[in-house]
Amino acid sequence: MGILISVSIILIWAVHLIYSIMYVEVDFSNPLFYIHILLQGYLFTGLFITAHDAMHRTVSRNKRINNAIGRTSAFLFAGFSYKKLLKNHHLHHKHPCTEEDPDYCTKSQNFFIWFFTFFFRYITLTQIIIIAIIFNLLSFINGETPVWFYFVIPSFIGTFQLFYFGTYLTHRKPHTPEMMPYHARTLKKNHFLAMLTCYFFGYHYEHHSKPYIQWWQLYKTKV
Repeated sequence: MGILISVSIILIWAVHLIYSIMYVEVDFSNPLFYIHILLQGYLFTGLFITAHDAMHRTVSRNKRINNAIGRTSAFLFAGFSYKKLLKNHHLHHKHPCTEEDPDYCTKSQNFFIWFFTFFFRYITLTQIIIIAIIFNLLSFINGETPVWFYFVIPSFIGTFQLFYFGTYLTHRKPHTPEMMPYHARTLKKNHFLAMLTCYFFGYHYEHHSKPYIQWWQLYKTKV
């Protein structure tokens, strides 16, 4: 099931991206134009969630298949190094909300300061080059403008969605007793909204307490 869901997300992301670039007209007066952008952003989020599950080895029991899917998802999301993500994510689980947590901003709880701290900790020159290459390859399909709207902007939407629902809301202060020992809270949503906002990643206390649970099973563990 893990392989099926993960590969499906990757394929749907790719098919919708190519379809949008080739066939969806950039028309600011058409609501469908915005729906396609938002959908592609949501699929970008799904790519990272897939890579994230691979980091916890829940995509496949076969290590090679698990890591191959993780590397592919991380690369397609933003040219990420899966190896670096893996190292940082396990530091986040081991030292949540401390100086040793690469996802946390100890200097400020301000949303924008934290977001840009988070963003620049992960962005590298190699990533920028990879994204530029992908951008230019996609531009051959139907010109440069559609790539901005269906690849670049959705990737930022996905990044924002992951940060806001999966890091900022779930780890910001105040850190109450029920958040311990993970410094993580579960967002109060019904399952539909939890899936819509961030693939159940808002059930964050449950994820930290049971990191071996796949993202699509997290709703079953909600306290």
